[in-house]
Amino acid sequence: MTLINERIQARYSEESAAGCSLSCGSNLEYLGLKEGERVLDLGCGTGSETMQAAFLVGDQGIAVGLDITLEMVDIADKSAREKGIYNAYYMYGSIEQLPLHNGSFDAIMSNCVINHASDKKKVYEEIFRVLKSGGRFVISDAVSKEDLPDYIKKDPDQWAACFGGAITEEDYLQSIREAGFININIVSRREYLKNGYDFASLTIYAIKPTESNWGVS
Repeated sequence: MTLINERIQARYSEESAAGCSLSCGSNLEYLGLKEGERVLDLGCGTGSETMQAAFLVGDQGIAVGLDITLEMVDIADKSAREKGIYNAYYMYGSIEQLPLHNGSFDAIMSNCVINHASDKKKVYEEIFRVLKSGGRFVISDAVSKEDLPDYIKKDPDQWAACFGGAITEEDYLQSIREAGFININIVSRREYLKNGYDFASLTIYAIKPTESNWGVS
C-alpha cells in the first residue's frame, strides 16, 4: 500500500468513527434509476446513497456499495440490515481494480472519490468494463482549474484532503472520453477556492455506447 493510500484510509477510518458524510454534489436526481436495475456506488462511505438507490430500484433490483475503508463497509452493512434494506450490499475494494464482472450494472454513481485515484483513466476504464452496454454513470468530483504544483501533488496528506490528487477539468474529461464513454454532459457545476486555487465540483453524466452507436462521441 502506498503512503497516499495509507493517508486516505486513515482519514476515512477517522471519519467513519465520527459519522461524517462527504459530498461534492448530487447523483441520484440525475441517474434516473428504474425498478429492477442494478446500480453500483463507488466510494460508498457509510452507505446512505446506496440505500437510497436500493429503495429506488426496488426488491427486484440491487444496489452495491464499494469502499476502500473496511470500517465504512462494516458501518454501511450494519446500517442497511438495521433498516431492513436487504437489496443493498457492501464490499471492500479499489476503484482502480473493481472486483466485479464485466457488464454487471445498469448504472454507476460516485461522489467525491475518484480524485483520490492516481490513475483516473484506469478508474473510468473499470467503470466502462463493469457497465452494461448502454449503461450510464453520474459522478460528482473535484477538479482544479489549473495544474497544481508538484509539491502539492506529492503530498499524501493533500491527496487525502481531496486536494493533491485533483487534475484539471480538461484532463479529467479527457480520461472519460478515452475510456470510451459518449454523451458526456456536465449537469451541475460549483466553483470555489481551495487553499488559494480555483477549483470546481462537477456532476458528470455519460453513457457506455451500444453496438449501434459505437464510436459516436
